[in-house]
Amino acid sequence: MMDQAIQTKIDQWLSGNYDEATKAEIRDLQARGEQDALADAFYRDLEFGTGGLRGIMGAGSNRMNRYTLGMATQGLCNYLKQNFPGQQISVAIAHDSRNNSDKFARVTADIFSANDIKVYLFEALRPTPELSFAIRYLGCQSGVVITASHNPKEYNGYKAYWNDGGQVTAPHDKNIIAEVNKITSIDEVKFEPKPENIQLIGAEVDEAYMREVLGLSISQEAIKRQHDLRIVYTPIHGTGITLVPEILKRYGFTNVHVVAEQAEPNGNFPTVVYPNPEEKDAMNLAMQQAEELDADLVLATDPDSDRVGIAVKNLKGEFVLLNGNQTGALLINYLLQAWQKAGKLTGKEFVVKTIVTTDLIKKIADSYNVTMYETLTGFKYIAEVIRELEGKETYIAGGEESYGYLAGDFVRDKDAISSCALIAEMAAVAKDKGQSLFEMMVEMYTRYGFYKEELVSITKKGMRGAEEIQQMMADMRSNPPQTIAGSKVVEVRDYKSGTRKNLLTGEESKLDLESSNVLQYITEDGSKISARPSGTEPKIKFYVSVNEPLASKADYDATAQKLNEKIQQTLTDLKLK
Repeated sequence: MMDQAIQTKIDQWLSGNYDEATKAEIRDLQARGEQDALADAFYRDLEFGTGGLRGIMGAGSNRMNRYTLGMATQGLCNYLKQNFPGQQISVAIAHDSRNNSDKFARVTADIFSANDIKVYLFEALRPTPELSFAIRYLGCQSGVVITASHNPKEYNGYKAYWNDGGQVTAPHDKNIIAEVNKITSIDEVKFEPKPENIQLIGAEVDEAYMREVLGLSISQEAIKRQHDLRIVYTPIHGTGITLVPEILKRYGFTNVHVVAEQAEPNGNFPTVVYPNPEEKDAMNLAMQQAEELDADLVLATDPDSDRVGIAVKNLKGEFVLLNGNQTGALLINYLLQAWQKAGKLTGKEFVVKTIVTTDLIKKIADSYNVTMYETLTGFKYIAEVIRELEGKETYIAGGEESYGYLAGDFVRDKDAISSCALIAEMAAVAKDKGQSLFEMMVEMYTRYGFYKEELVSITKKGMRGAEEIQQMMADMRSNPPQTIAGSKVVEVRDYKSGTRKNLLTGEESKLDLESSNVLQYITEDGSKISARPSGTEPKIKFYVSVNEPLASKADYDATAQKLNEKIQQTLTDLKLK
């Protein structure tokens, strides 16, 4: 028996001013007796999470479609008019390679234009970081990118940005939702476009953006000497193909090989299950090509090109994937070294990372007398710190473990385009010193400590899954472990209540971040375990970080083994394996 509130919502869609294809889809689910699918499509309204709107495409209030997208856009229009009264408001809009992304971008543009808001619409697919750049470059008050990042092909999404080029944060995110919730009918959404308010953009913004990315380069001399560094690149059927090969060429790299099978933008992502460089399978074709070519570096970007995954040769000459913590620490270490060498460190510089990203970054920053700020998970919070410190302190770089990095502040979101360029430059610098990028990483570990991280994601789909995830978090709060992997738990950080508790002294203190459903256990030996339900996917994520000193390159394998054993014991103790 269908829940009455859900049935009422279904009836509203069937009798309301929705198009016939949408109604037919709902009737088809009813005819086939797909009660669970119907319930999941209507049990709630899609809402802004850490990445804006994101959901499976299809009919329903909990699905990504022209109506849920339309109500979000109308709410954003109303909110913009309240915030910028009497001004000519403008927005920039971009989209990725997903199915329906171009249609959703056009619907979004139409609604903005109908509300007398000036629209700069990218003429074709573009990377998310370029949208962030375009907002600032064109002096817009807001922006939208249609993407579901690295989610499976059934998903699409809608990320809203503010006038600083960062994704919307508090109070704007909640206020936009409040405006959306005031819209009780899709009849209040202005779907009829005013074409004179829509301007197509493309090449000019591309050039302006790439000029800024070129300006990040620090080691042009090393690139000149190592211009033929062998690089394999895959855009995994996404937007990276529009700019990554070109920016590598402009940096001076002359030996770049694009994975042909994944070069064409395609929303079905035919060669992968998940178009996510965090997934080993998504990197297989690039790794095969790298082995055939005996490449120095593999680069892979996700569909909207805000994340980058890399592979390099290990100490045995085998290609291995680096995780986001390793790449982020390497990149920040490289940039701080270069800034110091150039005499640019004044004591007013800073880097940023999220609370679930490796603490190795803090050790590196401390050694250069560079401040490190920590934020909640989500790059929008890193962008918020950059905005708050603008004109007071100098941002160098930031990153999060989920393969997102940003150098320079002309973009306010994670940027795989500039990151690809700088990672390639870093590999050229390493080769110029007779090192691989992996050896550069081992050298970093010998100086600062060998940090090893692992992420475990548990998927719990649908309405029941959300309840199970809530119960898991409640259980961990009420019954924290006393020891993990043989080390005493000495501190619990609960970002939901905003408290840090020292279990040895009983002392409690405040965490200086807004509330978020994240729990962390810190052990006596410096391990850190974080539990966090995803804001954009039906998952709960566990982040395990362990560390040991590394005496020398010769000790790498033995220390790595020791850390792996500690991680496995941690997962066993927390019943995650």
